[in-house]
Amino acid sequence: MILVDEPLWPARGRLWSHLVSDLSYAELHVFAEMLGAPRRAFDRDHYDIPEHRFRSALWLGATLVRSRDLAARLRASGLRRPKHRRLDRPGIVLSRAADRP
Repeated sequence: MILVDEPLWPARGRLWSHLVSDLSYAELHVFAEMLGAPRRAFDRDHYDIPEHRFRSALWLGATLVRSRDLAARLRASGLRRPKHRRLDRPGIVLSRAADRP
């Protein structure tokens, strides 16, 4: 399922939402492409989408959730990639390796 939170996060002079999938990165990338979000907007485990794309995300079928619920669902899915985890270190194993970009 694709999840999105409200555009409440200020950066670079605008407000941003987070767009995630609790199923797979493949699902997330396909949805983001339909939304018109550039691949460079992908950050480890989510897309940052500007406020002007928020309503389109809902129209395309994203489910609106609170930010804390979005994070919890992402962790529960095993798709969370926190900043502090280094992906290039030996011994780091991520779940759902087949879904990695």
